[in-house]
Amino acid sequence: MRYDYRKGRERVNEILEQPNKNAVRNEVPNNKGFSFENGYHCRIASIFVDIRDSTTLFERKKSTVSKVIRCFTSEVIKILNTGSSVREIGIRGDCVFGVFSTPDDEDIYGIMERATYVNTLMNMLNALFEKKGIAPLKAGIGVATSQALVVKAGRKDSGINSKVWIGDAVVDASNLSSYGNKKGYTDKPIVMSPETYNAIKKTYFEKYGNEMKNWFTYETFDEIPAYVCNIVMNPMGDWINGGMDD
Repeated sequence: MRYDYRKGRERVNEILEQPNKNAVRNEVPNNKGFSFENGYHCRIASIFVDIRDSTTLFERKKSTVSKVIRCFTSEVIKILNTGSSVREIGIRGDCVFGVFSTPDDEDIYGIMERATYVNTLMNMLNALFEKKGIAPLKAGIGVATSQALVVKAGRKDSGINSKVWIGDAVVDASNLSSYGNKKGYTDKPIVMSPETYNAIKKTYFEKYGNEMKNWFTYETFDEIPAYVCNIVMNPMGDWINGGMDD
């Protein structure tokens, strides 16, 4: 391998000399709105779905592990990759994550609905796994919201590039997912940032009244504040409990 460090210096200096073209936007534009010279300040939300005790999972029979992982990733991606607010879907190790443009609180409620569908999905997967003699799967679901600077990073002529989310939402969602459904922390699967809860509570109250106040619990994990819940999405939840015969 040979790296032309003199040309590397030229490329770095070219980037450093570029004028700042970061703009404040109401929402994150789609891919066509990004270049290697611009960036956007927007409010985003992120969901991370993290398999619990994946070390034990990967010790199972390899043919079983591959089926479990494919079922999990296929359906979580299907749920997250729905609607016009999606800006990125990805897989990191045993996590599936999504990043969304959320200029309005109603958009964040929509993100919470995705998290609720994922939580309900886990019940469906485990019911189907049980029929095949496969041990159940648990996951932590982290949801976070923040302002972020979004930039396109990579190299123009390489074809290798990705958006980088500079802000708290993605990091916080990843961290919060590590506490859900975890012994010593909480048996609730959904763990959300206070910013997320504050954005959705009005809509939940309008839809469900005072009943919704019993669904969310304030907790702190390693001095990190969060709200936890175990909400399922009906009629899907009722269908699962009824045996999924139709």
